[in-house]
Amino acid sequence: MSKLLIASNNQGKLLEIKALLGDMDVELLTPVQLHINIEVDEVGKTYAENAALKGRAFARASGLLTLADDTGLEVDALNGLPGLRSARFAPQSDATDADRRAYLLARLQGMPRPWLARFRCTVAIVAPSGKARFTEGVCEGEITPQERGRHGFGYDPIFMISGLNRTMAELSMDEKNRLSHRARAVRAARPILEDLLSSDPSIK
Repeated sequence: MSKLLIASNNQGKLLEIKALLGDMDVELLTPVQLHINIEVDEVGKTYAENAALKGRAFARASGLLTLADDTGLEVDALNGLPGLRSARFAPQSDATDADRRAYLLARLQGMPRPWLARFRCTVAIVAPSGKARFTEGVCEGEITPQERGRHGFGYDPIFMISGLNRTMAELSMDEKNRLSHRARAVRAARPILEDLLSSDPSIK
């Protein structure tokens, strides 16, 4: 069976991607399973650049076709912040997801609502050669001042999806994997994966 490395140690992200790709004829692997422990400096100026940096590092380390992503929350009232810095937005170096949510809400205090925002995800499919192909997914919504829901991770409890009146954290896994930015990007990547896995014996 062909193998695909998911270049992430984020358990929430791994669960989502595995659910989205679990019906494909491919063995989904994680860095932990392959004993790969590398840190990638996300110094790119775009989501695609960061996804490619991660994908190439893990593809090189594993010799496997690799799926990597970079995701950000863009808040209009903050001129697109936290954006590329979403995972490192809070000032403290050891910030938790809760710390980052609290810091974001503190930055928005006093600004008129609605606090329009979107999640944006870019997926990179990277071959061991380093060649990368990209897909993107976007989910529009707004930031809500009260956390709601117990599912998801990151900014999900304060991100209310447009037209739904529910936060990302109030969705079941099945619902999230129909509506989320990452789901849209990963679904768009499936034809690329199927094509590569069926046509290129060097990545099997």
